[in-house]
Amino acid sequence: MKLSVVIPALNEEQSIESIIKRTLDAKQYIIDNSPVTDLEITVVSDGSTDGTVEIASRYTDRIRLIVFEKNRGYGAAIKEGWHQSTGELLAFLDADGTCDPRFFADLATLMQQENADVVLGSRLNKNSEMPAIRRFGNTLYSVFLSVISNERIKDTASGMRIVRRSKLPQLMPLPDGLHFTPAMSARAILSDYLKISEIDMPYKEREGESKLNVIKDGVRFLKVIVTMIFMYQPQKILLPAALLFYAAGLALLVMPMYHYATAHNVEEWMIYRVIVGGIFATIGTLFLNGAYLSYKIVSETINHSIKKNFLYRVFNSALVWIISVAFMVLGVSLVFNSVVTRLETGHTYEHWSRYIAMSFLVTNSFALLITKAVDYVFDPIVERLKYLQSK
Repeated sequence: MKLSVVIPALNEEQSIESIIKRTLDAKQYIIDNSPVTDLEITVVSDGSTDGTVEIASRYTDRIRLIVFEKNRGYGAAIKEGWHQSTGELLAFLDADGTCDPRFFADLATLMQQENADVVLGSRLNKNSEMPAIRRFGNTLYSVFLSVISNERIKDTASGMRIVRRSKLPQLMPLPDGLHFTPAMSARAILSDYLKISEIDMPYKEREGESKLNVIKDGVRFLKVIVTMIFMYQPQKILLPAALLFYAAGLALLVMPMYHYATAHNVEEWMIYRVIVGGIFATIGTLFLNGAYLSYKIVSETINHSIKKNFLYRVFNSALVWIISVAFMVLGVSLVFNSVVTRLETGHTYEHWSRYIAMSFLVTNSFALLITKAVDYVFDPIVERLKYLQSK
């Protein structure tokens, strides 16, 4: 089983020779201590303007060298290196000297033991020399993904990992920039068809100046993780948002409802709470509908199967129809006499509270009914796509 290691390098003249030598020296160790039977090394110069290419060229009898004339990005360099390699296992290693190439033996062994598709070395351990600010950022990303996926990966941006070539189509597309690594981690964690594992590894401070901009790249990393969550588990964000707006609406309406229940009248001070509370509750319904529709779309198009969770069972039961019809009937009944009086006499003297309540009930009823209509439209489209795919 061949392991193809790609080393992306952008102006790494201070460390490139060292990492090439260390990786070449680690070859026999990796073969002797893991399932790997052969190892190939590819260095990709990503538009380097210093002596990186010249130094790497001294080793072209033992490595493959790919030179980008212009900078295309960290991820682009790794993907091109993988494209031109031949191993069943694909790996990459940062050129800054922070990771030990011999650790690929541990990663390959872990991959075999756990039958994993992606394995990575975690830099977040007591022996790591990672700067505190980057350690904090990586921990934050990890906690965020763990809450969404219920699976814990400590170092989502690790620059040393192995991937099975056969699983690459399920990981693609991946970005060209530095956010290549968190995007891969998020996709593997959130996908139902990929298994990701990690193991602590030694990590030293880099040689030379870091290419990572903590703020700019940190925001980019967070954005790509959120994008992956919406791609694989959108309901994990939309459903809590719905519950949050429902809770906010209820909090505003508690006092008016209590006053009406005890005093049996409606006062002017309530109008602000009733209007804003109704808006919040309606937004909650929209988020709830979006959570269901996006979950169904992702399940049918990306995961190719749908798990009948709580959200699915609710929207595919009679409960949605009962609530929709009940809201519609109740809303109309609140203002029916007023509308009749208006048509007959040209005037109405109904209290504002009835029209606000009617607006909330009818709006939410239509929101649920439209969601069911979209749901029915989606089903035959999925069947059509499955048919075309089978042909």
